[in-house]
Amino acid sequence: MSDSFFEKLNSSVATSRVGKFFRLEGSGARRERIGSKFTTEMRAGLTTFVTMAYIISVNALIVTDSGGPCVCNNGGNTTDVGCFTDPAYSECLAILKLDLITATSAIACLSTFLMGVFANLPLGLAPGMGLNAYFTYTVVGFHGSNKISYETALAAVFIEGILFVILSLLGIRQWLARLIPQSIKVATGAGIGLFLMFIGVQSSAGIGLIGSDSATLVTLSGCVLDDTGACVDGTHMRSPTTWMGIFGFVIISVLLLYRVRGAVLVGILFISILSWFRNTTFTYFPYTEAGDAMFDYFKKVVTFHPIQSTLGKMNFQLDNSEVWVALITFLYVDIMDTTGTLYSMAKFGGYMYKNGDFDGSSAAFLCDATSISIGACFGLPPVTAFIESGAGITEGGKTGLASVFTAFLFFISLFFSPIFASFPPWATGPALIVVGSMMVKSVRSINWDYVGDAIPAFLTIAMMPLSYSIAYGLIAGVGAYAAINGTVYILELVSMGKFTPEDKDLREPWVNEAFTLATVLPGWVQKLICKVRGEVYIDPLDVMEEEERLEREAAARAEEKDTKIHMDGTNQLGGADEELPGQS
Repeated sequence: MSDSFFEKLNSSVATSRVGKFFRLEGSGARRERIGSKFTTEMRAGLTTFVTMAYIISVNALIVTDSGGPCVCNNGGNTTDVGCFTDPAYSECLAILKLDLITATSAIACLSTFLMGVFANLPLGLAPGMGLNAYFTYTVVGFHGSNKISYETALAAVFIEGILFVILSLLGIRQWLARLIPQSIKVATGAGIGLFLMFIGVQSSAGIGLIGSDSATLVTLSGCVLDDTGACVDGTHMRSPTTWMGIFGFVIISVLLLYRVRGAVLVGILFISILSWFRNTTFTYFPYTEAGDAMFDYFKKVVTFHPIQSTLGKMNFQLDNSEVWVALITFLYVDIMDTTGTLYSMAKFGGYMYKNGDFDGSSAAFLCDATSISIGACFGLPPVTAFIESGAGITEGGKTGLASVFTAFLFFISLFFSPIFASFPPWATGPALIVVGSMMVKSVRSINWDYVGDAIPAFLTIAMMPLSYSIAYGLIAGVGAYAAINGTVYILELVSMGKFTPEDKDLREPWVNEAFTLATVLPGWVQKLICKVRGEVYIDPLDVMEEEERLEREAAARAEEKDTKIHMDGTNQLGGADEELPGQS
C-alpha cells in the first residue's frame, strides 16, 4: 500500500507544474530527466545535505582563525602574536564564530536554491574547503597576521564573483571548459573520486584512518589523539571513532549491495545518533572543556543567531599588490575547481551530452559566480559547488528539485544549527569513501591506448588527492597534455610529417565538436542574433537530445531484430530435431 501511495505521489507531482518545471520523468516536459521521481529527489536532497552539513561548523572554525573584523588590543605585547591575552578579542572571536555559522547556512541555502531553480542540477553549494583555508591562512593570516586585512580580502572575493558573472554571461567560462581535452574531463571524475576518498579517511572530515607522518607525509593512523592533535604512542588502529567510521562504511556498502533506498543516509544517521551519547568511548561530546561546550550548544536544539559583525564588511582600497595576487589566485583556482566539479558531477549523474557539455551549464556557472559575490557580502570566502553532491546523485538525484530540498534543509539549519553542526566526521566520512569508489569507475572511459591521452589523464587523477586540490590536478593534466601533444605537433610540422607516432590513429579527438559561433557564443547571444535576422532559434542541446533519442531507438530496434532472428533460428533447429526420429 505504501508503494502505491508513493507511486501516486510521484505521478501527481510529475504531471504538475512543479514536475514540468524540473522536467521529472513522466512530466511531458522538453528534455525530461529519465528516472527522476519526486520521492527520489527528496531523498537525494536530504543525503546531500547530511553529507555537506559538516561545512556549517568546519567553515566557521577555519574562517574564525582569520580574526575577521575583530581588533586586537594587547597593549603592544610583541610576543603575543595571536592576541591571546586580550579578553575582548576572545569575546569578539566567539561572536564571529556564531556569525559565520549563520552566514554559512544562509549562503548554502541561497546558492543551492539558485542552482536548483535556474540550472536544474542536483548540486549543493557552500564556501569551498581549501579556498577557505587559503583565504584564512595565506591571504589574511592567523588572527590577521598578514598584510591583507579581512575586509580587503572580502572585497577581492566580491570582485572575483563579478568577474565570474561577466565571463559566464559572455560564455567564456563555458568556452574555456570545452577547451579541456576529453580524456582529462573523464579523468577529472576519477580524480575527484580519489580526492573524496582521501578526505573521507582523514580526521578533519573523515574517519581518521590516515594521518600525517614526518618521514612519509602520510601513514596509517586510526590512533587516539592527544590535546595537540598528535597520536598517542601505541594507539595506532585503536581509535574507537575510526572503528565506528569503518562500521559505518560497512553498513553503507552492504545496504548498497542489497539496493536499499537511502543507504548512504541510513549509514550517516545511524553512526551520528550513536555518537551523540556521552557515556561511550566514541562520543562526539567527550567530558572535556571543548566537549562540554559542544554538548551545551547541542542541547539548545533550536536557536538563531543574527549576524552581527561580518555583514557587508568589505574594504575596496586595493592599494596592496598582494591583494591582486590573491584575486588572481582566487580566480584561476575557482575556475578550475568549479569546472572540474560541475563536469564530473554531470558525467557521474548521466546528463552529459556527447559534445562534452551538459544541460544547464551556463546557468550553473552564473549561479556559482553570483553566489561568490553574495557570500562575500556575508563575510565568507568563495562559494563553490560541492563534490559531496555525489552522495545525493548516488541516491538517484537527477534534477534541481533535490537541490531545492537541500536548500530548504540549510534554511532549517539556521534555526536547528546545534543539531546539524553536530554530525561527527566519522559518520560522514564513510559516505565520502563510498561515493569516491563509485566515481572512480569513469577510468574505464579513458583512452589508455595512446600515451598522449593516458599520461595527462593519469596525472589529473593522481594530483587531485596528492595536492589536495581539484584545480591543481586539472592544471597538471592540461599542462602535461599541452607539453606532450604540443611537442609531437611541432616535430611533425618541422619534419614535414616524418616524425609521427606509429599509434597516432589511436589518439582521442581533442574536443567532440568544432568551434563555431553556434558552439562558442552563449545561448542568449545566439537568440539575439536569430531575432535580429528574423530566424527561429534552435537549441543545440535539443538537437543532440533528439539525435541521442533516435540512436537509442535504433539500438533497441536492432536488439529486438537480433533477438527475433535468434528465436527463429532456435525454433527451426528445434523443429528439425523433432523430425529426426520420424526419418529413421
